[in-house]
Amino acid sequence: MPTLRDEAWRFTDLAPLHRLTLQPVRMASQLQPADIAPFGIDGAAFRLVFVDGIHAPQLSSPAPEGGVVVTDFPTAMATHALALEAQLGRQQVLVDNVFAALNTAFLQSAAVLLVPRGVALATPVHLLFVATQAGALSHPRCLVLAEAGSCVTLVEDYVALQDAPYLVNPVTEVVLAEQAQVRHVRVQRDSRQAFHIANCAVSVGRSANYQLVSVAMGAQLSRCDLRVALHEGAECAVDGLALLSGGQLADTHSCIDHVEPHGTSRQLHKCIADGSAHAVFNGKVVVRPGAQHTDSAQTSRNLLLSARAQVDTQPQLEIFADDVKCTHGATVGQLDPEALFYLQSRGLSDSAARRLLTYAFGAEIIGRIPVPSLKHQLQQRMLSQAGSQP
Repeated sequence: MPTLRDEAWRFTDLAPLHRLTLQPVRMASQLQPADIAPFGIDGAAFRLVFVDGIHAPQLSSPAPEGGVVVTDFPTAMATHALALEAQLGRQQVLVDNVFAALNTAFLQSAAVLLVPRGVALATPVHLLFVATQAGALSHPRCLVLAEAGSCVTLVEDYVALQDAPYLVNPVTEVVLAEQAQVRHVRVQRDSRQAFHIANCAVSVGRSANYQLVSVAMGAQLSRCDLRVALHEGAECAVDGLALLSGGQLADTHSCIDHVEPHGTSRQLHKCIADGSAHAVFNGKVVVRPGAQHTDSAQTSRNLLLSARAQVDTQPQLEIFADDVKCTHGATVGQLDPEALFYLQSRGLSDSAARRLLTYAFGAEIIGRIPVPSLKHQLQQRMLSQAGSQP
């Protein structure tokens, strides 16, 4: 297990996780559609639900038509074994990653999304992972295959029905073929006592486009390791928001790897830390030898709402080509006193002015979510949570 002596984990202490007694779930809780209704997304015609890591077909929507596959792993293997075997486990690196290796060892029920060549889905696909049991250890797995020229919007959503300690250990692999487009929304709103340690590996093919918006609001301790590999002419936009209060800790490690030339990447990550919360961001951009004409920009912006909150941010560039355009930057600060004074002079109380400015800081990221109903849900939660703990 990683410790504080490991460079990649030096800000994230897993000691509280070691004190838990965790067991894999053998039988999922029997939920009714009303139990997960608050997490529904309007317009999401295709929904795949997993309860404590186990597929719940009675809560999932019927499979779509037109050759699109939205189903669990055993069912997909019966009809698309060759495609799955060629890609499953090929993107996520297991060396020196005990959590990804553990997920792979326990692989049984996984979410599979396969979009055929040239197919564009007009409605989003909702993958909903529901936690219900205290002390549960679940290993959600997602495999997304977007064939050449296809287009899809994916919502990967982690929620809880009770405030209890548990561990969610997901691994997501996304493969975009030539000229495919994937818009990926990842939302983590687990229990405030939970632990969430995730890995996501993405391969963006020639002239393909990948867009990710990642929002972390829940969990006592959360970690997300993202790796995006860009091939010739590929584009990606990675936006993230961590909204923390109390004693929460959120750690985001990302690596955008420009493998081939003419790639474009944009990354904006924001952290809002209140109370004694701790946010960590480590963002690396790698430009490989020969990846000429790379255009990359990375920005880390962080807001501290209390004297006890803490943010550690470390943007990195590793450039091994000479004809590139790469920039990065990081800021850490508090609310602008002049902006607070202006709002108070217009009749707002101090607390209302702080909530409004905090909301505006984070709303830039949530506003990029391409699913209106989900965007509204998160905006309401952020508005109620922002500035909640002075």
